[in-house]
Amino acid sequence: MYLLDTNIVSELRKAEKGRADAQVLQWFSGIKIQHAYLSVISLAEIQTGILLLARRDEQAAAILQNWLKMRLLPEFAQRILPLDAQAALLSAQFHVPDKSPLNDAYIAATAKTHGLTLVTRNVRDFAGLGIEVFDPFAQGR
Repeated sequence: MYLLDTNIVSELRKAEKGRADAQVLQWFSGIKIQHAYLSVISLAEIQTGILLLARRDEQAAAILQNWLKMRLLPEFAQRILPLDAQAALLSAQFHVPDKSPLNDAYIAATAKTHGLTLVTRNVRDFAGLGIEVFDPFAQGR
């Protein structure tokens, strides 16, 4: 089972316009959607991006906000993982030694505590944390 990092969710959204990476689409089409999870941290990152975009392009931000509310949230409704106490404590252990971004530490800790493989393009960001990481962009290369 998999925890999708924010960059993977963003890449999958590009499929609606035919711009998503073929390797990512191939990987995603080969798994059961019920095996893919999101972190509340990724939702916060996506919402932050939408709010920042709204400062310069309200129309584009409205489109993304609609996608978030009408597509992403319903599609993952029962598979959005909170940052619970166990993951919060583990994230501190991930964050303190190397000052990795706190959001990355939260996501990594969520993957670890739920026994999920983290699917991300940023494999290096999670190296040495003792979690399973998979980069669908790199498969077949």
